[in-house]
Amino acid sequence: MLTVSEPVRLPFDPIERARELWVQRWGTDAHATSMATATSVMRVQQLLLARFDAIAGRHGLTFARYEALVLLAFSRDQRLSMSRIGERLMVHPTSATNIVQRLVAQGFVERVPNPTDRRGAFAVITAAGVAAMEAVTVDLEEADFGLGMLDADQHDTLFAVLREVRVGARDFTP
Repeated sequence: MLTVSEPVRLPFDPIERARELWVQRWGTDAHATSMATATSVMRVQQLLLARFDAIAGRHGLTFARYEALVLLAFSRDQRLSMSRIGERLMVHPTSATNIVQRLVAQGFVERVPNPTDRRGAFAVITAAGVAAMEAVTVDLEEADFGLGMLDADQHDTLFAVLREVRVGARDFTP
């Protein structure tokens, strides 16, 4: 039987070490701090996504497919076009189509013709899709979305800081 072992934990913070080496090489502490912050954000994203995929995997989903189900459940008619799914999930239309095809194969989504666009189709969440989405949601909430080590004030601060980055990158119109 194959068992999954704990990842190897380093006896030091490799991002902090990279920051120190950056300063030694280029002597720019402000840029080293920006590099370390950006690298930390990317590492946290990797850690969270791995955790979310493991949780969703217990229900036969990936986190990307779970996100698509949530998006469909939140939509007014529990249906969206492929282009709208890609736009809202911020993925290429081909990726959105692939996600939907996999959900269709699992019985979590149905594809129905778009009456206003003969070439297009809507993805519609099924009862089984709603049930799978709800089950994953319960597990994600139980895991506190991998951020249980933060208190309410830390959550608010982190959200506000990351929102500023998103606004600065023109991710949306505030």
